[in-house]
Amino acid sequence: MNQLTLLEAGESLENVTLSPVSRLDLIKYAGASGDYNPIHTIDEEAIKAGLPGIIAHGMWTMGNLAKLFTPYYEEGFIQDYKIRFQGMVRLDDVITLQATLANKTDQHLHFDVAASNQEGKDVIKGTVVFSQYE
Repeated sequence: MNQLTLLEAGESLENVTLSPVSRLDLIKYAGASGDYNPIHTIDEEAIKAGLPGIIAHGMWTMGNLAKLFTPYYEEGFIQDYKIRFQGMVRLDDVITLQATLANKTDQHLHFDVAASNQEGKDVIKGTVVFSQYE
C-alpha cells in the first residue's frame, strides 16, 4: 500500500527545512530560469529598487515546495499547484516547507502547502493536488 494512502485529513507530510538562502542559490536559479532581474543577485540594484537587499525569486521558493513530495514520486505526481506569494525571501533566510492533507477524492490528495521563514512568517501559501497512480 502507498504511504500517502494511509494519510488522513489534517495529517501532515514531514516538513522540509532548506539550507539558508545563499547568493549562489539565486545566481544558479537565475541561470537555470533565465530570470536575470538584478534584484535577485546584485545588492545595489535591489536597494535602488526600494528593497532591503536582494530577494529570492518567487519561483525559486515555489519550486522548492515540490521537495515535500519527492519521497512519493513512485506513488504519483503533482497534478496541480496554486500558490499565493505572501512575503519576501532574503539572503540567509531558513525556509521550512509544510504540507497538510486537506482531503482525498479517489486518486487525488489535496494538500494545503506553505513555506515559512525562520521567524515563522509565511512567505508562500497554496494548494497542491497530488494524483496517485492507479
